Amino acid sequence: METGLWAFGVAVVSFAVTAVIGKFLIPFLHKLNFGQTILEIGPKWHKNKQGTPTMGGIMFIIGIVVAATAGVLLYAIGHGLDSISRFVFAGLLFALMNGGIGFIDDYVKVVKKRNLGLTAMQKLVLQFLAAAIYLFVMYLCKDNTEIIIPFVGYVDLGFFYYIVMAVVLVGIVNAVNLTDGIDGLVGSITFFSCLFMMLIANVLGDHVANVIYAAAAAGGCLGFLVWNFHPAKCFMGDTGSLFLGAMVSSIAIAMDMHLLLLLLALTYLLEMLSVVLQVGYFKLTHGKRLFKMSPIHHHFEMCGWSEMKIVCVFSGFTALCGLGALLLVIFGLR
Repeated sequence: METGLWAFGVAVVSFAVTAVIGKFLIPFLHKLNFGQTILEIGPKWHKNKQGTPTMGGIMFIIGIVVAATAGVLLYAIGHGLDSISRFVFAGLLFALMNGGIGFIDDYVKVVKKRNLGLTAMQKLVLQFLAAAIYLFVMYLCKDNTEIIIPFVGYVDLGFFYYIVMAVVLVGIVNAVNLTDGIDGLVGSITFFSCLFMMLIANVLGDHVANVIYAAAAAGGCLGFLVWNFHPAKCFMGDTGSLFLGAMVSSIAIAMDMHLLLLLLALTYLLEMLSVVLQVGYFKLTHGKRLFKMSPIHHHFEMCGWSEMKIVCVFSGFTALCGLGALLLVIFGLR
């Protein structure tokens, strides 16, 4: 009960800080002419979003960091907190590093007028560097290279754990980035992912700091949706999407939910898979397309679905995945 109250309080603070910052940040971004450039490869009707301020992820980055840090420190003062608190700050560091990479990418796009921002190779190098730093910090916090496999138990991957985790971390960060293409989509999906991670952390019982971190993330996403829900007044940009991808993955890893992460992040991963399949099919068939457009949310747009419908369906699917993950934990099959 007490943990739930802490989570609620942290979520409210994160929501409020994010929403209030948006009121001042959006006019400031307008003044700087930090508007989104809509690429020709997207749906034609997205052109009316041209000039909408980007880098809006700054608002929930501040909200989440402030709420999570304050929540963990205040809880520690009142109750004492074991070493897992360090995992939260390691996760925040990882998220901030990726948010910084996204900020550079957005800056190149809107200030240097290079529509594609950083090159794919530049981003990958920086993302793997961030993942390496995060995993090194985690190694210092706990030298644990085991993962839990349902019906099998703990399996020690040894040194390969760090290679696998680096690929998983970078993969999910980029999957979230690819998902960010419709008003309110990533914010809504991430809200449900973080909500169920908060519930799972609470069920596990010894992850209070992660309950607080996940609650702050969920609250920050809701605060951002005040400004990003259709029709969006601001976009999160790569600044926000890379931050959220790192945040979701780091919470799961801190709780040793390596395989459950694939379920909680399944919506993002399917979005990324649709891009891989589209590109592969296009090359194999010398110009034919498997989907009308990728990522898959654009395919549904081309089929006539409204942005609101896509957000609702994708968020509902994420909630079902989260419920499945929660039930697996409750029945001891995580």
